[in-house]
Amino acid sequence: MASCHSGTWYIGCAGLVLSRQEGQFGVVEKLLSQKNLSPRWYERFPRAVPVGIFGLTMAVTVLSVFAIERAETQREIAQLTQTAQAVGSGVERRANANAAYLRSGAALFATQQMVEAPLFRTFIHQLQLDGNYVGSDGIGWAMRVSRDDVPVVESVMRRGGNPDFRIQPAPAADQPFVVPIMYLEPDSARNRRAVGYDMYSERVRRAAMDAAMRENRPVASGRVILRQEGNRDGPPGFLIYMPVYGMDRGEARSLRGFVYSPFNGQQFLQSAINTDRIGPVGIRIYDEVEKPGNLLAELKLEERSGRTVRRTVDLAGRRWLIEVEAPASNLLSVMSVMTLLFGLLVATLLLVLARLLTQQAVEDRIALAWFEQQSSIRNSLTRELNHRVKNTLANVLSIIALTRRRATSLDDFATSLEGRIRALSATHDLLTQSEWGTTPVRLVLEAELAPYAQGAEAHVTMSGPDVELAPNDALSLGLAIHELATNAAKYGALSTPEGRVQVGWELVGEDRARIDWRERGGPELDPAARRKRGFGTDLIEKIVAHELRNPVELLFEREGVRCSLVIPVRRRGDFAIREAKRT
Repeated sequence: MASCHSGTWYIGCAGLVLSRQEGQFGVVEKLLSQKNLSPRWYERFPRAVPVGIFGLTMAVTVLSVFAIERAETQREIAQLTQTAQAVGSGVERRANANAAYLRSGAALFATQQMVEAPLFRTFIHQLQLDGNYVGSDGIGWAMRVSRDDVPVVESVMRRGGNPDFRIQPAPAADQPFVVPIMYLEPDSARNRRAVGYDMYSERVRRAAMDAAMRENRPVASGRVILRQEGNRDGPPGFLIYMPVYGMDRGEARSLRGFVYSPFNGQQFLQSAINTDRIGPVGIRIYDEVEKPGNLLAELKLEERSGRTVRRTVDLAGRRWLIEVEAPASNLLSVMSVMTLLFGLLVATLLLVLARLLTQQAVEDRIALAWFEQQSSIRNSLTRELNHRVKNTLANVLSIIALTRRRATSLDDFATSLEGRIRALSATHDLLTQSEWGTTPVRLVLEAELAPYAQGAEAHVTMSGPDVELAPNDALSLGLAIHELATNAAKYGALSTPEGRVQVGWELVGEDRARIDWRERGGPELDPAARRKRGFGTDLIEKIVAHELRNPVELLFEREGVRCSLVIPVRRRGDFAIREAKRT
């Protein structure tokens, strides 16, 4: 009774200690359960968040580059507009200066009955141009000559020092008058090519002269090829005409001719602008509308950009279109490239930082989940260990009580008790190795029958499928096998060299397994021994059967002991926590 009371006291102490540990783990589990362990949105997408931040940063960078480029384009357009205004002003200034010379010449020649070479040269000398004809090829005089007076005029001009003078082309039969070029200063080989040419015979020149006669002011012609060029494929140009009227004897106002200036378009453009001030731009001047056949002059660029500004000017009654084009530049400006590189650098740094932070958050979340799982496992294991220890100590107490009643001496009591405690210890070792998870039947049998199943003369054979047992069931099976082996070693098949023990097991359902113990070749059992019940019989039929929750069939046959145990096979999910912990 003292032993029982002492054992009860140990059980109570162990339960108290385990209950305290269980309470401590419960506090930890409660604290963890109070935290919100559900993953946050950035933890659900650990890769998408950094990529999204990178994309957003690059989008802001691209928008900044777009704004910079737009500002650069607007600034460039503003500069082109200023350049176009400067070019237009220069062109108008040159044309107005030349028109002023033509007006003064028209006023002088209107007072004369005949404009002769000395008078014309004197007029040019008094202008004091010193070779600078304001971007033109000079200033000329074209006299209106009646068709009938053409021979007389040609004769006078030849006698006056121009032996090769001839009006060309010859006037048509229905043409009442011609307007040939009489003089053109400066007197150069180039300008002499135009002397004698009837400008009224050509459509574009004739339209300009008719407009000048109607408006009585300087009028510019359309795009023409000057006679000075010597061929029809020469560079384009234009002319400005100022009509000269005189008074006939009957005081009737009549046209005497035109004082005019021919212009090479390219030279006129270059004289009208200051290339040092406008910078490297492309400039094109069109007569009225923009098309290749109306191009008067052009300053070309090595590579066109397509970014242009247009402005129209009125040049002596003629509408001109001035187009200024920016030079080709890099795809992006220097500021845009720097902004793009800086944005890329920042986006990359943010990508790396966000990736590290999200990864750290995910790892922290995993760690918290692991701690929560460990707390739950420890809590479960503590409760289970409390239950196991109580059951084990209860079994020990039952074994002590049964052993004491069957023992005949103190040595017999100690020896029997030690063997049974060792059997429990061997099975406990298996459960400890499996961390109190499921334990295979074969390992339990091998642990208890190791001395008899090894070597060349093995007395025990085992066969059966893989069956996993719960911890309590493994302990009960180990105790039963120990009792059977001890009995066989003392009185049965394992007590003689010829004896053999065959242990087999099989599944008899989804949740049960049957283990058969069969002894052969040992001493024959007499009827009296078969009827006698020992401690092993009580242990197997009472304790083991109670723990396994199934009856035990134990038969003492003449050939040897035969025992059949039915053991419950638990579902694997009952030990999922420990299995997950081991993996």
